[in-house]
Order: sequence, then structure tokens, then C-alpha cells
Amino acid sequence: MNTIRQYMVLVAAFVCLSPGARCEQPQKASHPTQEDRIKKLEERADAAERAASSAAMEKDYITRVQKQYESYYQKVLNTQMWTLGIMGLILTGVFVLVARFSLRMIEEQTKTATAGATVQMRNEYARALAKEVQKLWDSNAADLKKLKETAAAQIAELEQNLKDRSDFQIHFVQGLAGSVEDRRGDSVVAFREALRAYKSGKPRKLMETKVGATTVHHIFELLQKTHGENYAQKAREELADPLYNGLEEELALAALQISWLTPLLSERSPAPPEHVAPEPAAERRSEAPISERVSAEADPSIGEESDSCRLLTS
Repeated sequence: MNTIRQYMVLVAAFVCLSPGARCEQPQKASHPTQEDRIKKLEERADAAERAASSAAMEKDYITRVQKQYESYYQKVLNTQMWTLGIMGLILTGVFVLVARFSLRMIEEQTKTATAGATVQMRNEYARALAKEVQKLWDSNAADLKKLKETAAAQIAELEQNLKDRSDFQIHFVQGLAGSVEDRRGDSVVAFREALRAYKSGKPRKLMETKVGATTVHHIFELLQKTHGENYAQKAREELADPLYNGLEEELALAALQISWLTPLLSERSPAPPEHVAPEPAAERRSEAPISERVSAEADPSIGEESDSCRLLTS
């Protein structure tokens, strides 16, 4: 500001001291004019100084405002950068969380689907296994039932065979004992019971035909000894008994040793065939014969007592 003022004073002095028409004017008139000019110049200098001072102040104000704005915008920029950074971190965290949650959801769904498929497969396998086990159980139950039925039939057959054998042997021994003790009536009854036991086992081929023929031989021989001349009529009555139905082969073998029995057999009307119960489905076991096959025609020297003994001891 002082420099501008000095510059203005120097300009004014230079104007006043310059040569020319100013010297030709009167000295009285020049002094007020110069003073007026000096005053004007001073006023101009003051105005310029004030304008310069105002411009400097305005410049300082502008500089301060600019610095304030720069600081403000720098802070705003920093704040925005931090905000963007924080938002980026938040978004990254959210994305990570969403990704983990999605992966976990996918994993849970996969586990659920796998578990469901596993349970379904297990259920299907269990149902298939249950069906197979049920089929196997039913098959085993049917086989076991068949085995039980077969075993029961075999046991029943063995029991019946044993009963028939025992009954035959007991009654045959009683008949022999009665004939030895001269109790012919009791002996005939015992031989009839023995023949009944033999007939019961005949469908199962329990005893040989010769056994039945021997029993028939004893019965008719005792009838001949008991009734004397009336034996033929008693023999006819005996042959009329249903017990002899189905025993034609045994009667024929007995008639080979009793000659008088042959005509009576010729007179005897053939009986209707009896209903024979079917044998059980179980496989028959081969039974040991009660007596040896000894033909009367091949060995006529063997007597009745020896035949009876062979029947019992076998």
C-alpha cells in the first residue's frame, strides 16, 4: 500500500514540474490547481489503497474459503472412500454369508435328498427281503408240513404194522396153545383173530401169503377134528364168513394141503371185491418177511408144527 502511495505522489510531482504552457499561466492560478490535483491524486491513491486492501482481504477470504472447501471436500472424499470401503466390506461379508448359507442349504438339501433316497432304498430292500423271507418261510412251512405229514403217516403205518404183527403173533400162539391143550373152540377163535390181523396188514404186504394160508389151514383142520362127519357143513358156513373175502389166494394155498377143501372152494360163490383203503403217500419201507418162503409142494415132509414154529420164530 505504501508503494502505491509513493508511486502516485511521484506521478503528481512529475506533472507539476513538467515544462510547457503551465509556466505561462499566472502563478496565483497554478497553486490551487496543483493542490487540487494533489488532493485528487491522494484521494485516488487512498481509493486505490482501499481497493487494494479490499482486494487483498477478498483474496485472503477466497483463499480461506477455498482451503475450507478443499478440506471439506477432502473430508467428504475420505468419508465417501471409507463409506465405500465399509460398504464393500459389508457387501463382501454379506456375499460370503449368502454364499455360505446357499452352500449350506444346498448341502442340507443334498443330505436330505440322499437320506430320503437311502430310506426309500432301505424300505424297498426291506420289503423285497420281507417278501423273499415270507416266500421262504411259506415254502419251509409247506415242506415242514409235508415232512410232518409224511413222518406221521410213516409212524402211523409202523404203529399199525407193529400192532398187526403183535396181534397176529399173540392170537396165533394162543391158537397153537389151544390146539395142544385140546381147546379146539378157543383155538379156532384165536386163529380167526390171527387171520383178521393178517388180513388187516395184507394191503401193506406186511406178511407173506403163506402165513395167511397156514392160518387158514389150521382153522379148517380144527373144524374137521372138532365136528367129525359134519365138518363139511361147518366148513361151508366158515367160508361164508366175510372174513374170507379177498383171501382167495390163501384159501387156494391151504386147499393144496387139505384135499377136501377144494370142492368147497369151488362151490363158494365169489365175493364182491372189498374196498381197499389207499396206502399213504409216504414211501413204504421194505418189511422183513415173517416166515421164509417154503413151498409145501417143494418140501412135503415138513409138518404143520414145524411151519407154525417157523412163523413164530421169524
